[in-house]
Amino acid sequence: MAGQAGAQALGGSTVRNNISAFKLVNWRDHFDSLKGGVIIADTSARVVQFWSEDKSIYKIYPSSVPLSDDLTRLGYTEVIRKVEGPSWTPTPAMRLRNPEWPAFVPPGPDNPLGTHALYLSWEYYRIHGTHDTRKIGRKSSNGCIGLYNENIAELFGFAKVGTQVKLI
Repeated sequence: MAGQAGAQALGGSTVRNNISAFKLVNWRDHFDSLKGGVIIADTSARVVQFWSEDKSIYKIYPSSVPLSDDLTRLGYTEVIRKVEGPSWTPTPAMRLRNPEWPAFVPPGPDNPLGTHALYLSWEYYRIHGTHDTRKIGRKSSNGCIGLYNENIAELFGFAKVGTQVKLI
């Protein structure tokens, strides 16, 4: 059993425990109401939670988060635009860090924004899909919150322009 972090013997067999657990947050701790729906992106737990205005829908999605604290923006924002099949233009700061990157990527399988994007009121910041599923659950983005394409498609259907968002 030595060296098996998160493992324990149970009736002669080894059971692996989930080492990277997270606690769910309550929307009431962050918002006064569910008007327009609420999204909370937890950068520590690497999860996005959604509540509909009428409380009939609650969803939780695993996410990618920014690579470092200096790329992470926390606080309140909102969805200002929704785009299915987004194109991508790296920010000026991204181009400085990665001059080999293309200046523009059209919609499609090579697009880092995946199939759908929720544009937030903060410039350059989005909740979007990704075609690179290895990124989910990791610190892997240049600032945005990434979801599996099937999850962002579902969230895209629930969220509205004006949906309240908080990154914690």
